[in-house]
This record gives sequence, C-alpha cells and structure tokens, in this order.
Amino acid sequence: MRIAAALAALAAVAIACAPPGAEHAPTGSGLRTFESGVGSLPVVLLHGYGASPRDWLPFTHTIVLPPGRRFVFPEGPETTAPPDGPQGGRAWWRIGLDRYRRPADAVPDLSAQNPPGLAASTRRIRQLLHELAPDGYARQVQILGGFSQGAMIAADVAFTTDEPLASLVLFSPSFVNEAGWRAGMPARKGLRVFVSHGRRDDILPFDGSERLAQAMREAGLRVTWVPFDGGHEIPIEVVTALNRFLAEE
Repeated sequence: MRIAAALAALAAVAIACAPPGAEHAPTGSGLRTFESGVGSLPVVLLHGYGASPRDWLPFTHTIVLPPGRRFVFPEGPETTAPPDGPQGGRAWWRIGLDRYRRPADAVPDLSAQNPPGLAASTRRIRQLLHELAPDGYARQVQILGGFSQGAMIAADVAFTTDEPLASLVLFSPSFVNEAGWRAGMPARKGLRVFVSHGRRDDILPFDGSERLAQAMREAGLRVTWVPFDGGHEIPIEVVTALNRFLAEE
C-alpha cells in the first residue's frame, strides 16, 4: 500500500529540512533501520507497501514523542517492482491487490488472507524489538505502529504474539487474518490503540478499519478512532490527534 500522493508531496517539501535519520545496518532481524532522536525508548513505525523508511522523516518534525523516546523506522525486507508496486520500493511482503478487489467498489479485502510473508515479517519485527533493548529496558513500554501494510504487521505482532506493548498505532490499516487477530484480541485487553483512516481511501477499505476498531473495543482494548475526510494518507489532523494520544501515555 503506497503513501498517498499528498503525503509524497509533503515528504518532497519537508525532507530537505528533516533531521537526517541515523542509518543502522541489519543485525539478527535482517532489517536496516533509520533512527531519529536520542531517547532510550523506541517508537517503532513501519512504512507502507512500495515505500521507504525515509518517508517517515518529515513526521519527526510534527509527531511529538513523550520524553525519553526516539523514532525507529525499519526498512521492509522485500523489494517491489512494476506492476506490483514502484521500482525499488520496499515492502513487508509481496502482494497483488487486484486478486482481492471487492466487486462492489474495487477496494481490496484482505480479511480472509494469511500470507506467509505476514508471519515472516512479524518474526523479524519481534527480533528487531529484542535487539533494540540491549540494556534491558522494560519491554512493556514499547510503542509499535505503522502505515497501511506496515500497520498490518504492527497489528499482527499485537494479536498473534505475546510481545509486550504499551501502545499500538495504526494509520490506514486493514484486517488481515481476521479470524486469527480476533482470537488474539482478548489477550490485549486494556491496550491503548490509535487508529486512523480516510473515508475516501481507494487503496484499503475504510469500513475495514471501522470493523477492526469495533472488534478491538469489543475485546476490551482502549481504542482511539480517528476517521477523516481524505484518502490513503496521514494528514495533519491525524498527527494532531496522535499527539494528544501520545501525551496521555
């Protein structure tokens, strides 16, 4: 799932003044990362399909982290190529959305899918989280999130593993492996979750995020739901709402 044109335009303008993310070579997880900030506690954000971890750099100016935290932006392990994404983009697993489009609106529905690449990237992110805690900070203070396909990986970590998490941040997600996620949600009762989605999204279904947010509420998670009038993107109103959410940590 690509970053929307509006987000790409924002990145093009802001990237010049964004702080240069410190690049870290892959270790046991096999994932290269870019980091910004000096806090000891990571906020790990996963990019979308066909995108890059550098796409997050403009947001280091606008997302206000709680004291003691820093940004960590991993790079997906797969490389995209036309027609399945842009040349040289990164992904968490390769996907052909045309196979899953709903007849009614041509928007993909991945809720019944459980692709092998989903679990593989979930394992990589868990290994990365382990590597980010060499000094033994309490893993339960971790914040994990993502945009689009990255949000699906973050949700999969939350609902198919026992990885300790303080908060989950999902920008424009979609249900994948819905049965498995629903089965794992009760174990996350009380977890704080931020979810946003554009009502005019033509990449991933808005109603899928509505259903995901409702399922989490019913399982006892503390959900902040932020719908907005836009597409597949992270507009300033979502960032403002996220900052309020993070300030309440």
